[in-house]
Amino acid sequence: MTDQTDFLAACRDLLGDTHVLTSDADTAPFLTDWRDRFTGKALAVLRPATVEHVAGILRACTQWQIPVVPQGGNTGLVLGSIPDAAGTAVVLSLTRLNGIRALDPVNRTITVDAGCILQTIQEAASAAGCLFPLSLAAEGSCTIGGNLATNAGGTAVLRYGNTRELCLGLEVVTPQGEVWSGLRGLRKDNTGYDLRDLYIGAEGTLGVITGAVMKLYPQPKACITALAAMPTPAHALRLLSLMQDHCGASLTGFELMSQYCLQLVAEQFPQLPRPFAEAHGQYVLLELSSSQSEAHAVELLEASIGAALEDELIADAVVASSVAQSEGLWQLREHIPLAQAQAGKNIKHDISLPISCIADFISVTDAALARAFPGCQLVCFGHLGDGNLHYNVAPPAGMTDQDFLANQDAINRIVHDQVHGFGGSISAEHGIGALKKDDLARYKSPLELQLMRAVKQALDPQNIMNPGKIL
Repeated sequence: MTDQTDFLAACRDLLGDTHVLTSDADTAPFLTDWRDRFTGKALAVLRPATVEHVAGILRACTQWQIPVVPQGGNTGLVLGSIPDAAGTAVVLSLTRLNGIRALDPVNRTITVDAGCILQTIQEAASAAGCLFPLSLAAEGSCTIGGNLATNAGGTAVLRYGNTRELCLGLEVVTPQGEVWSGLRGLRKDNTGYDLRDLYIGAEGTLGVITGAVMKLYPQPKACITALAAMPTPAHALRLLSLMQDHCGASLTGFELMSQYCLQLVAEQFPQLPRPFAEAHGQYVLLELSSSQSEAHAVELLEASIGAALEDELIADAVVASSVAQSEGLWQLREHIPLAQAQAGKNIKHDISLPISCIADFISVTDAALARAFPGCQLVCFGHLGDGNLHYNVAPPAGMTDQDFLANQDAINRIVHDQVHGFGGSISAEHGIGALKKDDLARYKSPLELQLMRAVKQALDPQNIMNPGKIL
């Protein structure tokens, strides 16, 4: 106990008493995950305001052998930023490290602290006449450090890539409290091992990201949104190919939603629009961005929709004619997770597949789950353009959440076995955290796991960085 007391005293000397939180009331907001599935315990929650603070904390953690759990906005979905139940770790909350350090509109880069809220970065870029394209449901509360730690995706991956593709440089504090300054705004830098890519997606298990140089893009002259209806996922894949052939890089969003998804949204949020009078098997929300003009975007979209109708790829379509209508169509997509949460518990899967396999995967896995758990509901939606499905399973009518969740391991096994069989990944954009650690060990090859453990051992030999996550 003396070691913990000495450690906390050192932290108070560094941060001040008000930023070393130890009472249950003060630490509670940092200890429960975004979906309220698990509440951990912590020795303390530490709130640094500078890179030097972070370095000092990690030196102290190394000295006293205190595990540290880095945390941004705590919006993760795989228990990656929550401590375990032991109560020996500290949570390192980076929300005070939240500044924008520089914005270079000529180089099209923005340099930010890791605790900067994603929406704040979007707004700063917009004010400078630029676009920061990373966009996801939690953008008002998630931080760029968390986005980088999980290599977050979002709705614009089809055009701009994951967070990894949007990052040029990093600043990282090692477990030993040393600061690696790799904040270089270079698009070409072939000088050895790419340390940046090593830390991106590592979920805080190798070090603490404290700053980043992110890419900016020109703002599009216009964005046009449409919702298309079709019978099957196979039709949606054929529509994707047609849209890519017709529109090229102008196609920035292509979101698949099943009929049951929109049924859930209609039940839970009746105030949202219902674009079609009759139900269809599948829907695709697509968005085009034009660097020329709104007229060009409209012409391109209408020609593509016309070709899809002529080829009988779609049964119907609506094109938003105003910003309000566009926002209404996007709200249908964005409210699917909210509708699920209000309807009850469900078992979530964040998976990726070769795009060409998605229709077959859905057909085979739907059938396997129906045989094993008759009456279960499939809430399937996601970023079809980059092969990422949120393939969620809801209980049959009348079954309690508790009884249904007792089947979680069996349902996960069915879904993940199919994903593996189709050459996919059990985590597309949420990460592994503690939730999928056992599954990772099942589906990764022994050599991959051995190499990952070697990296972990080399950079964090005392295993103080987010222990129990990923490996």
